[in-house]
Amino acid sequence: MKTDNQPWFWIPLLNFASGFPYIIITSVSVLMYKKLGINNEDIGAYTSLLYLPWVIKPLWSPFIDLHGTKRKWFLSMQLFISIAFLVVGITIPLNYFFFLTLAIFSVAAFASASNDVATDGFYLLALKKEQQSLFLGIRNTCYRLAMLTGQGLIVLLAGYLEHKYGDNTKAWSYTMIVVSIVMIFLTVYNFFSTPKIEENTLATKSADEQKNFISVFASFFKKKQIGLVLAFILVFRLGESQLLKMLTPFLVDPKSAGGMGLDTEDVGVIYGTFGLIALLAGGVLGGIAISKQGLTKWFLPMILTMHLPILGFVLLSHFHPESIYYIYAVVILEQFGYGFGFASFMMFLIYVAEGESKTSHYSIATGFMALGMMLPGMLSGYIQQYLGYGNFFIWVFLATIPGIILSRFLIFPKDYGKKSEEV
Repeated sequence: MKTDNQPWFWIPLLNFASGFPYIIITSVSVLMYKKLGINNEDIGAYTSLLYLPWVIKPLWSPFIDLHGTKRKWFLSMQLFISIAFLVVGITIPLNYFFFLTLAIFSVAAFASASNDVATDGFYLLALKKEQQSLFLGIRNTCYRLAMLTGQGLIVLLAGYLEHKYGDNTKAWSYTMIVVSIVMIFLTVYNFFSTPKIEENTLATKSADEQKNFISVFASFFKKKQIGLVLAFILVFRLGESQLLKMLTPFLVDPKSAGGMGLDTEDVGVIYGTFGLIALLAGGVLGGIAISKQGLTKWFLPMILTMHLPILGFVLLSHFHPESIYYIYAVVILEQFGYGFGFASFMMFLIYVAEGESKTSHYSIATGFMALGMMLPGMLSGYIQQYLGYGNFFIWVFLATIPGIILSRFLIFPKDYGKKSEEV
């Protein structure tokens, strides 16, 4: 299967293979543990720790930069993840499944973070700068499509199996085996579809690739406005990090506990239908908007579009409407806003990584992003139990304000990300 480096041919499923294990490990596991009887505090604390590999991945990203090709790295990591998910499926029916599966998920998380490093580097190497802003929307959309496949179709399958067998343990065991099969398919497809762009340069490493680990890290912290940049990266997802951990428990908890009382299948249908369409539309439009008019013009509008839909969950948690269509409406707005707004944040991270050692610098930036997801997420279960769902979502909305304020002080080229006329 020859692609001649046609981005439309390999970008979609390569980034799908990056987002799919991430959402299974960090988000679908939340619902799985909830349905298997684990409490919110333990879910929030332990599943947030699964972000740790994405936090510390800059420690080994230079190793990936310096040894082998990005293509070999992401293919081997995807195969390893496939095997790990299979082992999770086999382990679920055992005693002490919670800590056993957490251990396996932790190992798979390290492989998934390494897969992300290699995939990000491959993207930056395979595409010209002028192409990156245009394909950023497609790339992020496919990544989020993978996440919604996990939250939608995989969750829908789990719900169907729960009703079929009347046994949540068996249902989720079979579901994780199916997840493994999906990852195997993605690995095989990416093996045949991705171009071998690095093979001709392995004998003569560039100066960027020959830099030692210390100089790579040191050069990142010498970047312009680095203190403000790191503060922004850490707090930008402060609200979202808590929302993602407690949203699924909110949807499936009974109304007597402040939740919406949905079945597992309901959650899968909501995210796998209209939520999916809204995400695709938002992601594509976000990439197009930046490529047409540049990041500066769209930065604040995109950030607001991403955060304002949280108010919908505030309303749901206070009024608990009987009709499921209100939940559909909120999810549609949230998914569209996320798809549209997150493109600006990822484009900013690409700007931060510009210059020498851009693969490693991008990894360092996303590592700080993951840290901003992990720490608040670990406390989210305790905060939710203390405040209740209604006040918790108000707190989540307020937590988005620091990132909005800091964004107004960031300086980057006015037309950064704008597609040049000749492209």
